[in-house]
Amino acid sequence: MNAEGLPEPAAPAPPPGLVTVGRFDERPGYNVNRPRGADSWLFTWTTGGHGRLSQGAVETRAGAGDLVVLGPDVPHRYAVAPGARHWAFWWVHCQARPSWAGWLRPYARGDRLYVVPPAPGGVHERVESAFRRMLADARWTGQGAPPGRTAAPGAAAAGQIAVAHGAAARELALCSLESIVLLTAATARPEPQRSGIDVRIRRAEALIAADPGAPHTVESLAAGVSLSPSRFAHLFSQQLGQSPMRALLAARLLHAARLLEATDLPVERVAAASGFTSPFHFNRVFRQRYGTPPGAYRAGLRAP
Repeated sequence: MNAEGLPEPAAPAPPPGLVTVGRFDERPGYNVNRPRGADSWLFTWTTGGHGRLSQGAVETRAGAGDLVVLGPDVPHRYAVAPGARHWAFWWVHCQARPSWAGWLRPYARGDRLYVVPPAPGGVHERVESAFRRMLADARWTGQGAPPGRTAAPGAAAAGQIAVAHGAAARELALCSLESIVLLTAATARPEPQRSGIDVRIRRAEALIAADPGAPHTVESLAAGVSLSPSRFAHLFSQQLGQSPMRALLAARLLHAARLLEATDLPVERVAAASGFTSPFHFNRVFRQRYGTPPGAYRAGLRAP
């Protein structure tokens, strides 16, 4: 497909109301030019070789693991990169969900072009799996169970294309794409730097925040960031002004408060889900923190 020199697009973009997904492996000479842009968003995720994508006045070269997103209504062009032997990539045309804008914003290059750099290696398999699931779900008729995804990473042969016509198929496909955007954007984004805070202490904070109900100890947290327990406890207290266990208690109480606000779980189950083995202890420390017992805290939020 070569659109060099043509005043009109070589291949119009799919209609914006559809979700169209495919996997290509193209050789030198492959080139798509859309002087008027597209009505829909274009997401590409490179699995091999290199591609070159331009949007308005901005251009980027995509390699394995790069997620490149082209927004609508801006002239764009994409091709196998000069000097590359091929370009293998997944692509999706669709209308982006509004919530994705915040995830992509840190990777904006201008002219509605976003480049998310490769995520850690362990994320790649989940992203590949999500694309294969999207390809299968886009073919669902809405009758019976959705088709199973292709079983192996190599099973989705180059050249496959699926269009999600039905409402259920479109929503399932968009859910898969949403997980791809979130996985790549969240794991590729550098952590905010705080002056004087050791990166290992930030990782320990993240471990606590991600699952405050887990049976964390000073020893387990220290092992998670490759420090001895004594060194970890000293650094944590020195840099954050509280001990690891005080920080864990605060995180558990906040988690419990959110469960009381958002669910109808019994107080005993809220305590257990937040990492408290004793309901009596949970009631006591919750009251110290919020000034009221857990049950009264929930009732107060729901009172007229």
